[in-house]
Order: sequence, then C-alpha cells, then structure tokens
Amino acid sequence: MNDSAALHQRTVFAEDLEIGQVIPLGSYSVTEEEIVEFATQWDPQWFHIDKEAAGSGVFGGLIASGLHTLSICQKLVVASLYDQWNVIAGKSMRDVSFLRPLRPGDTLSGKVTVDNVVFDNRARGLVTITAKLVDADGNRVLDVVTDAYLHCRPTRGQ
Repeated sequence: MNDSAALHQRTVFAEDLEIGQVIPLGSYSVTEEEIVEFATQWDPQWFHIDKEAAGSGVFGGLIASGLHTLSICQKLVVASLYDQWNVIAGKSMRDVSFLRPLRPGDTLSGKVTVDNVVFDNRARGLVTITAKLVDADGNRVLDVVTDAYLHCRPTRGQ
C-alpha cells in the first residue's frame, strides 16, 4: 500500500449509504490570485482574468470560472466523502447550476445528500448524490448531481 492509500481508509461501501442521508462538506476560501490563475489556464474570459475590465462589467468585479467553482466542489466532496468511500469511478455529472458568482475572498461550504443507491450484479452500487455549495452568507452558489460507482462490501470467499 502506498503512502497516499495508507492515509485514506476507505471504510464506506455502497450498502452503508442511506437514501436521504446528508453529509456536511468542509469549507474552502478562494483568492483573487487563484481565480486569475485557474481562468488563465482553463477559461481565459476577460471577467475572470482582467480585474480592471471586470470592474466595469455586469458582475462589477472578477468572478471565478464556473469550472473553477465545480472543481472546488469536487475537492470538498473528495475530502469529505470519497477519501472514505470505496469509490470505483465516477459515471456522470448533470444538472449543474451556477446560481451566483464566486468572488475573490468568498468561502464555500455545503452539503451532499444521497439521492439513490442502485446495486448491480457486479458487486457494486451506483450512488447518486446532490452537492449544494453556499457562500459564507448562506447564499446558494452551486448545485450539482453526480453518479459514482462504489464497491459493495466483500462477502466471504471473495
């Protein structure tokens, strides 16, 4: 087992999850420098990378790329859930809603709700979750639905 795997004890299997279960996420604060750096690499639109121009734009200042906001959500979900869950792989993301801009200095937090768990004959479950992120004032920033496959608990003889 490598050092990274040793740090993360994956003790949650598909059948351990309950529909309706709500799991809090940690928090993450975003800086202006990070917004510009991410956008310069992945979404170089002027309102993400040019502070002066963004100041006179419709948002009245720099805002993070929606892809950046989604990446922060993924980071929080991994740290709060997937590091303990026996994840095989993600299957899909859908119903992504960017509900308000993410700005420099904002802190995101939120929760995940387990929407569904469907088992198949390959000893795995397809888990559907909805993640909702809010800013420090409780304003909704992002909603996203994700499906991921998780291992089922091993049975004797496996």
